[in-house]
Amino acid sequence: MDPHLLRTYVTVARLASFSEAARELGYTQSAVSQHIAALEQDLGAPLLTRRPVTPTAAGERLLEHAGPLLLRLDAARADVVRMAAAPEQGLTLAATPTALHPRVLAALPGVGVTLRVLARDAIPAAVATGAADLGLADGLAAPSDPLRLPDVAPLTTHGVGEDSVAVLLPVGHPLAGRPGLRLGDLADARWLDAPEAGLPLAQLRTAAGGGAFRPALRYEGTDVRTLTALAAAGHGLALLPHPTATGVPGTVAVPLTEPRVVHRTELLYAGTPGGAAGALVERLLGGA
Repeated sequence: MDPHLLRTYVTVARLASFSEAARELGYTQSAVSQHIAALEQDLGAPLLTRRPVTPTAAGERLLEHAGPLLLRLDAARADVVRMAAAPEQGLTLAATPTALHPRVLAALPGVGVTLRVLARDAIPAAVATGAADLGLADGLAAPSDPLRLPDVAPLTTHGVGEDSVAVLLPVGHPLAGRPGLRLGDLADARWLDAPEAGLPLAQLRTAAGGGAFRPALRYEGTDVRTLTALAAAGHGLALLPHPTATGVPGTVAVPLTEPRVVHRTELLYAGTPGGAAGALVERLLGGA
């Protein structure tokens, strides 16, 4: 299967338009049509209906495979280019907002750093494709257990920090005076659904072995301060690393006592980082 044809197909399916795909890819509309026809002939199945432009059942199945396949190709190219290139003086770090605890920030070089705050699932892909030199991903895990990250390419991962977690409650909440809280007792509470600024509700359900954990409000940004302000205003509870939750005005951070989970941060990289990236790896792993 020709990857160029596959990329054309994915673009047409995403935009639902042959002409829009042609503009995005820099092809003529006739060339895009020829690419789709050639791919359909190769696979022996129609992939798109034409009016409207939507994937067929076979086309939907191909889309499920196309993303990981194309990502692997991009990762392979980036890996080879990375090996042949001289180390860069600058550093691009992709991280989730809650992975940026003070020890990480203190270890960053004084100049030449580009920090990209991304969604959790986007961190491995950014590192694999060379969009970032290093990545910092985080999430809930049992103590000393690795995170379950998307398998996008051969990446090296190291745990660089584990913090306790806390439930962030507004001052005056009936549970604010408790010395500790069990997650199972909070399944029916009003929660903030902030998958990129806090710890996702899906991870809470997994840690608790089920439960509703229904969102009262969904926040789709990455600013932790906005999330904590929403909690302080009484819009819902949030689960955060204890250092992040502590000292937020208008809130109380109550430690989570059950289940026994931690907020784990992992460093991701491909190959053997050099230059500023290599130096940061040494600093973070030296203190891990």
